[in-house]
Amino acid sequence: MRLLPPIGALSLGTAFLGTAFLGTALLATGPALAATGVTITSYGHSALLISGGGASVLVNPFKAVACAAGLAEPRVSATVVLASSRLLDEGANGAKGKMLVDPGSYKLGGLKIEGIAGPHDRVGGRRFGQATLWRWRQGGLDIAHLGGTAARLSPSDKVMLGRPDVLIIGVGGGAKVYTGAEAAEVVRELKPRRVIPVQYVSGKTTPKDCDQGSLQPFLDAMAGTPVRRPGRTLSLPANLGEGMVIEVMR
Repeated sequence: MRLLPPIGALSLGTAFLGTAFLGTALLATGPALAATGVTITSYGHSALLISGGGASVLVNPFKAVACAAGLAEPRVSATVVLASSRLLDEGANGAKGKMLVDPGSYKLGGLKIEGIAGPHDRVGGRRFGQATLWRWRQGGLDIAHLGGTAARLSPSDKVMLGRPDVLIIGVGGGAKVYTGAEAAEVVRELKPRRVIPVQYVSGKTTPKDCDQGSLQPFLDAMAGTPVRRPGRTLSLPANLGEGMVIEVMR
């Protein structure tokens, strides 16, 4: 995976400094930098609305197809809409807001957002093409979204992602999502303070044309980590402390 440079020419020194500091630098400006914390609302699958710091970010809006079949589509308004790809189950353009899919550097609504390019699958993108991993700072929290990839993180990916306060990560397995064991490995590498697992089958019946499994293999792989079940809405303060907690949302 690689981070595509922002539009415009960069000197070698500027590019090096930008890469060196991105993992720990503040990724927001203006109101979104305020340490207000965030409120997260789950719409199922990998769609979450994150509000705080004067901005709102909707990630991975979907059409109710494949593994998202039977779910209510998140037709809501947000400052920014981030999608892992243009696949209908994680990048449907049905919400109101500026939609970003492609990797790059963006400044919108007081947010500075970084999109990191990488394979969607385990075969270099040859089956499902490329995906985008997202990182931004909102409400005083560094947030990373890895809800649409099954590829291992490269050393440069880990530098770019840094240590997020909140990590949203797919765990249900299948051709384009981490298995529970793969997701647990990524969590251990990034060491986030809060983990929100997404992209898994939560009901007793697997939808037609869905190759994902349940949440349990991920929880088994993360045995010993505290698990909370806040329901559909989760409020997080700007100061999360040092311990890791898995937040299983509905």
